This record gives sequence, C-alpha cells and structure tokens, in this order.
Amino acid sequence: MISYTKRYVNIVSIIITILIYFFLINSNFILKKINFNPLYISSLLKKDSVIVELNSNNINQETKEISKNQSKIPLNNTKENKLKDYNWKIIIPKISLEAPIYEGTSKEVMNEYVGHFEETSSNSGNIGLAAHNRGYKVNYFANIKLLRYGDEIIYKFNDIEKKYTVVNNIIIKDTDWSYLQNTEENKITLITCVENEPEYRRCIQAVEKACIQK
Repeated sequence: MISYTKRYVNIVSIIITILIYFFLINSNFILKKINFNPLYISSLLKKDSVIVELNSNNINQETKEISKNQSKIPLNNTKENKLKDYNWKIIIPKISLEAPIYEGTSKEVMNEYVGHFEETSSNSGNIGLAAHNRGYKVNYFANIKLLRYGDEIIYKFNDIEKKYTVVNNIIIKDTDWSYLQNTEENKITLITCVENEPEYRRCIQAVEKACIQK
C-alpha cells in the first residue's frame, strides 16, 4: 500500500494550485478576447430577438403595406387592364356565352380566358380561339357543341365588332391544324376538346357576315 507523506501531499497541492492559477489566468485572457461581458451578451440577445421579430412580423407587415400600396397603382400591364383596353371578347347568343379573350393558349391563360392562337390573326382572316369545355375553373366552350348552321357568333376586338354565321361543327384529329390556317375570307374558328376522346377536337367555323366600325 502506498504511503503518502505530508511533504508529498504538500508538493502535489502546490502543483495543483499552480495549474489552477495558470488556468484561471488563461481563461480570463480568453474571456477578455471574446468580450465575455454580461452587458455585451445582453445586447447580443436583444439584437437576435429583434432579428427574429423582423423575420417573423415586421417584414410580413411591410410586405402587406407594399401590397396595399401596389394595389393603388394603375394596373397598366395586367391582363385585366389589357382586356379593358382592348375590349376583347366573344359573344354567342344561342348558348348565352360572353367571355373575355386573352393572347395565347397556355394552361395559365385558358384557366381564366378564351385563348387566342398566337399564330392566327386577331382582326381579319381566320381568327383562332380555344377554351376548355369541362373540368376546369372556367369552361367557356362547354356548349359550343350545340351550335348549328346559321347560329351567330359576335367577336369584339378594340373598336371592331364582327358578326359571323356558323357553317361547320365538326370533329377533327388533335394533329389537324389545317382549320387554323390563314384565309382571305374572314372566319372565326373555335377549338375545344371532345369528351372522352383525347385524340380528337371539336372545331366550329363561322364566316363573317359584316364588320362594324364603331
């Protein structure tokens, strides 16, 4: 069994004391270096809480304020304003349809409007339009299948109003684009899907009766 003398214990105690002393000195140096100060820590915590507040509340509030301010700005570049400016619409009395038209036939456009085939004319020749007939937010062409020879279609674009008489209501292949080709004769062509027939399209064609300049 090891016997510890009083001298041995004293030497160990001195060594431990010296080590603790140097440790405390070094710790104090490190704490000073990182500015370990209660006031400093408090300021950091306060700053962090402000950042969190900005991220969670104030920025959202600012966004709401911006939205409010933007809502007061004239919507010169929006779809609604273009529709208002151009007065672009199709009217079919027989099926009680009056619908706004917008450029393009993308999903985004046709979820809200009757789409205009960009490759076709918008005021003369063959005007091509497309719309959904079921299963979507708006289904403007739901009843064009009811159109028959002689029914009227009214088309408005800017200050021009054209009236057409239906001459065709046919089913075509989804790959047949010939009915949208430009013609010297003023026509309007309406395209929509055929129920449960994904490879086919319904095509309504009407020939202009007169063009009224307002």
